[in-house]
Order: sequence, then C-alpha cells, then structure tokens
Amino acid sequence: MSRHKSKPNPGRNTRLADQIQQDLAGLIQREFEVSRVGLITLTGVDLSADYAHAKVWFSVLGAEADVATAALNEKAGWLHSLLFKLLHIHTVPTLHFVHDDQLARGLELSLLIDEANRPRTESANSSEPEDPDEQP
Repeated sequence: MSRHKSKPNPGRNTRLADQIQQDLAGLIQREFEVSRVGLITLTGVDLSADYAHAKVWFSVLGAEADVATAALNEKAGWLHSLLFKLLHIHTVPTLHFVHDDQLARGLELSLLIDEANRPRTESANSSEPEDPDEQP
C-alpha cells in the first residue's frame, strides 16, 4: 500500500489555516508600518488540499487596498520564511494575499436596503387611514 494515498484530514486543514492566520497577524503587526500600509486585519486563510498554497484574505483601514495588497505580496516570500520558523510542519504554503471587500459590500448593501425601505415607510405613514373613533 502506498504511503501517498492517504486521505486528507479536513480538520487538520482548518486547524493549520487558523494557525497560519494567527501567526501571520502577529508578524504583520510587528513588521509593517501602519502609516505606510494601513491597519491590516486578516479575515481568513484558504489552504489548498496539498498545503502548498494559501490564499490570505485581509481588510485594511487607513490606506488604499491596492497599496496594502502590493506591499503584502511584495513581502510574501519574507513572511513565508518567518512563518517557516514559527510553524513546525514539512510544507509551509506559498502566500497569496487578496483584499477582502465583503465588509465594504455589506455596508453598501445595508445602505441600499435602508434607502429602499425609507420611501416605503414615509408613504406608509402618510397614507394611514384615520381612526374612525377620533372626533374633531
């Protein structure tokens, strides 16, 4: 029986992704200047099945997303080497940083919903039937 035919462990994938997210967050906080790249928050890590690649999702405050993405991807190899020292695994994944715009999209959708409900509420208040029990 081949040693390479083992079934991947989905729990291990999740645990490793969480550990990578936690370690990278600490490294980014220590090694990057907030004034240059903004305040970066890691929102998730997606690992490939063979643990060779990791897509790291992040959001940023105080800087443009393009600037932060470029800075993170520029230093991805360096962060990989620092991560290799922290993690005690055979294969440390190659890091690919992607801006997570779900927070901004959620805010936009919330504003659109509020805007759509506003005219309906105002028109509903003005077209309410008067109470027949009230006397002038």
